[in-house]
Amino acid sequence: MLPLLAVEGGLHAAPALGWSVPFVLILLSIAVFPLAAPQWWSKRYPLVVLPLGALVAVYYVFFFGGAQRMLFTAHEYAAFIILIGSLYVVAGGIHIGIFGAFTPGQNVLLLAAGAVLANLVGTTGASMILIRPYLRGNLWRFAPLHVAFFIFIVSNCGGALTPVGDPPLFLGYLKGVPFFWVIEHLWFKWLIAIALLLAMFYVLDSRHFRKQAAPRQQIARMRDWMLVQGAPNLFFLAVILGAVIAGAYLPEHLVWIREAIMLAAAVGSYVTTPKTLHEKNDFNFHPIVEVGILFAGIFAAMVPTLDWLSFNASRLGLTTPGGFYWATGLTSSVLDNAPSYLNFLAAAMGLEGYSVNDKAHMLDWIATHSHMLRSVSIAAVFFGAATYIGNGPNFMVKSICDHTGAKTPTFVEYIYKFTLPFLLPVLIVTYFLVR
Repeated sequence: MLPLLAVEGGLHAAPALGWSVPFVLILLSIAVFPLAAPQWWSKRYPLVVLPLGALVAVYYVFFFGGAQRMLFTAHEYAAFIILIGSLYVVAGGIHIGIFGAFTPGQNVLLLAAGAVLANLVGTTGASMILIRPYLRGNLWRFAPLHVAFFIFIVSNCGGALTPVGDPPLFLGYLKGVPFFWVIEHLWFKWLIAIALLLAMFYVLDSRHFRKQAAPRQQIARMRDWMLVQGAPNLFFLAVILGAVIAGAYLPEHLVWIREAIMLAAAVGSYVTTPKTLHEKNDFNFHPIVEVGILFAGIFAAMVPTLDWLSFNASRLGLTTPGGFYWATGLTSSVLDNAPSYLNFLAAAMGLEGYSVNDKAHMLDWIATHSHMLRSVSIAAVFFGAATYIGNGPNFMVKSICDHTGAKTPTFVEYIYKFTLPFLLPVLIVTYFLVR
């Protein structure tokens, strides 16, 4: 065991727990206002989030002696948002055209492909690429089950194999979790979970399909059912993935090269993609701007919470992988899963005297406590699908479906009609796999 002498930036004492209040207020705002006052929130969210983050930053820099700690966090934020943004731009240049109507089997193929794609372009990118063709192929019989299982599989659980797949895992990668650790330790859990969800969806969708008056002419043409445009963007995608992997081998003073390459790939994709493809995808920068603003506040405001957990983890009463699995998961389901992941990762490491902000500590801790990391990682990704507010792509998918007039479940219906009867059994199976 290593003694916890300091966190990144030279801190030797934990901040007062009261300084976690701004972080809690941000998360509660993200959870409540989009449902209670969506129009007000869409215009005013920067006025809520940024001042709370700035308050914590000012305290750390000028009063707590944590200027280096906050600068370290700023570097992490830049790396995080550049990855998310570059994947978003590249995904916006890939268009999938659909001809005809989907059968249940073809829906399963698309969702399975989305689960794999999520690990290459992120759950946000995969959701953006596939939700519109998925809608077009099923619009003649679109039902709430279609949006629920799309969110389960493509927008969340599918992205559990790489740090690129889901924001929590990329934050872990920035903290020192090796790039290929995730797929090495989680592939079997991922495969079982995706297989169970696809099997349940196929049974439900087949029953729904048989009750509908299918447009036979359209289904007969399904041999020509898909056209992919924007293939050159696959090159830019490969560049981004290469930069992420190579970043683990760069010395600290040269790690900025990773972000520079990703930015260059995003610019190259945007400039070379025909305007018509962006129009077909309804591409605009509003979603990534919103994510950037929200996470600017989150990254700054969560620093006191992370540092307090590092110093006081033993006081939480969580000591087992199972305990961390359910605590991380339940928190991720009602709050954003990325900060939930970091908070419980910090707590798990703090139990043994390790700091989440020290990459050497991370490697030593993983060597003897990989079971803890498995529990926190898989819970953050999978439980993000439990509600509309568990992960960023969830609300985006619902919004796109609502805009087309497709029927989607309400917040409460989503939970009791789909999360509890279908996702919860998968989460219970996963619990027994990661203990």
